[in-house]
Amino acid sequence: MSTTEVRECIMQEKNDEELIALYNEGYEEAFKILIERYTDSLGNFSRRFVGISVIPDILQDTFIKAWKNIKNFDSRKASFKTWIFTIARNTVTDFLRKKKSVVFSDLERMEEETPFSDTLVDDAVLPDKVLEKLEDTLFLNTLLDTLSLDYRTIFTLHYQEEMTFEEIGKVLNKPMNTVKSYHRRALLQLQKMVTIPHAPEEEV
Repeated sequence: MSTTEVRECIMQEKNDEELIALYNEGYEEAFKILIERYTDSLGNFSRRFVGISVIPDILQDTFIKAWKNIKNFDSRKASFKTWIFTIARNTVTDFLRKKKSVVFSDLERMEEETPFSDTLVDDAVLPDKVLEKLEDTLFLNTLLDTLSLDYRTIFTLHYQEEMTFEEIGKVLNKPMNTVKSYHRRALLQLQKMVTIPHAPEEEV
């Protein structure tokens, strides 16, 4: 194994913040490892909002922005994962706004018309049948496509990337309690879609 290969193996074991420190010291390979580390997860995240053909452009823009701003990254404010997903989310949002292909959430209107307390749903007491359906990955993916941008972001980051509501709040630039409220509203929407009774079949 060459010296270069040994160095790359060692850097693969470094965490994100250590790789950033190495990159800032002049080891360009460190940023390449970060790109490799997050390409799949950022691609899966982007797929929730844009077509597959657009994902390479989203990833390229995301990593270029990260590269240009890496010296501004502050691990005391957020983890690199949270930081890079924030950039990806903003890149996706910019793309959708330019294409005018997304209807942004009408949450404010909903809150004016309906008291928030009337819409709360506790995922801990969802009926077993509902939980069973929501655990069906294919079925859940289909449902998520019907949710607003923020709702999809929260579900994807929380259940796919295992981010906390506090971390998601940093990605969305919203208070943690707001993220929790969005999550509950999204659960309510999904529960309604799951529990809609089917029309009885007509007798032949």
